[in-house]
Order: sequence, then structure tokens, then C-alpha cells
Amino acid sequence: MKMPRRFITTVALVLALITSDFALAKPDAAITERNRQFIAQAFQHWAEGGGTFFQDVLSPDVVWTIKGTSPAAGTYRGRDVFIKQAVAPFAARLSSFVKPTVNDIWADGNDVVVYWDGAGVAADGAPYNNSFVWIFRMQDLRATEVIAFLDLTQYDDVINRIPLDKQGDTQGNNQQHP
Repeated sequence: MKMPRRFITTVALVLALITSDFALAKPDAAITERNRQFIAQAFQHWAEGGGTFFQDVLSPDVVWTIKGTSPAAGTYRGRDVFIKQAVAPFAARLSSFVKPTVNDIWADGNDVVVYWDGAGVAADGAPYNNSFVWIFRMQDLRATEVIAFLDLTQYDDVINRIPLDKQGDTQGNNQQHP
């Protein structure tokens, strides 16, 4: 049986595409590295005392999801909403900001995963220690979506143990820190 030349050519082209980088849709290595470096530098700046991590990294319309079953778990739509409802109430209960120590960063295209430990001091002098995994979806060097995993019992303990003063003071400079 003789196969038409056009069929053989088509099969050869399909096989060539399947085995090529084009068909595998690999993310651009430059984009991967740029996103990984951006997040690594943002964490480094935060660890050195920089208080603008969320402003620097998150897009204004970010969707931030905290996984878990605590009252803090859920989806926050917008950077300002997330800071006001999750970050500021926690930061107001600290006497020192949470300092991150990055354990590892993985990146693939526009996805960046950071495994890090955070240590701080609550307003009552007790230490706060937690481990986190944050998954960032990046676009133009801004996170448009974040999924966060952490031990929410540690977070909730600080929220429940330390009341805010009646004026709702967020202790000025701590509000800036994540």
C-alpha cells in the first residue's frame, strides 16, 4: 500500500512539532528568572526592615487567598482590602515586625512559590514564629493572585490574645510591615 506523500509530510511535521520546544510550551527562562529574582529581592528588602513588601509586590487588584478554616482564612479581593482586613490587625498586635527567612524559592514562568519562616514579637512580649508557603501568580512584576498556606492557629492566637486599644490604634509604623 502506497501512502500519499502529503500524508507522510503531515505526519513528519506533527512528529517534529511534538518533539520540539514549541509544542511543549515551556515558559520563557528569562521570564521565570525575572519573576524569581523580583520576589527574592522583595523578601530580602523585607528582611532588612523594608516595610513596603505588599505595596511593592501586589497588584492593586490582587486576589489573595488564605487557605484554612480559621476566621482569617478566605479570599481577599484587592491589595488595600487584604492589608486592612488581614495584615493591619495582625501588625497592630506586634511589637516588632515579622522578619522573613526564605528557605526556598521555585519559579516556573509566571508562577513563583516561596517557602519561608517568619519570626517576630507580639505586643505582649511573646515570640511569634510561623512557616509559610506563598504561591504567586505574576504579571508584569506584580502578583495578581496569591495563595497562602500557614499555621493559622499561630496567627489566631496573636489576634485573640492581644486586644487592640479602644481607638483601634495600629501602632503607627507596624502597620506598614507585613
